[in-house]
Amino acid sequence: MSDDTPDSLIPYDSIVQEALRAVVGRVLSEIEAGGSELPGAHHFYITFKTHAPGVLVPDSLRERFPDEMTIVLQNKFWDLNVREDGFSVGLSFNQIPAALDIPYSAITQFVDPAVDFGLQFQATVADMAPAATDPAGNDEEQGGAEPVEGAEDGSNVVTVDFGRKK
Repeated sequence: MSDDTPDSLIPYDSIVQEALRAVVGRVLSEIEAGGSELPGAHHFYITFKTHAPGVLVPDSLRERFPDEMTIVLQNKFWDLNVREDGFSVGLSFNQIPAALDIPYSAITQFVDPAVDFGLQFQATVADMAPAATDPAGNDEEQGGAEPVEGAEDGSNVVTVDFGRKK
């Protein structure tokens, strides 16, 4: 077997990324269909690029989180609206309500710490590689869980990196 793997003419990495982002959409769609009530102890940490195309967040949040932001969907969210290309949701930040609109292509991480499940994504826009994130910024009850800590041991975490040749 050769160490020189040929470049693929099939965009496997983007196909897989798109399919994994569809998992996020399906999960959120099921929550929306269930009246926006999360079953059991499930809750979600969703990290996204604040300057990605299509992201709509208040300017104050974009200034506070100029690269990436993590939100928590647990008890205090409203107006969840799931679409084919993304979702919108209402959250409170420092007790100030805000509407966010997030395309799936902007998401870099999705974690459900209640069941040790997580997905990490490559940025879909050039020069948007994932950066270290601060804890969730909204007023959600977090119970001390951090988005990445529940996934550091690799259990139930899917990270896709096709290690492109340079």
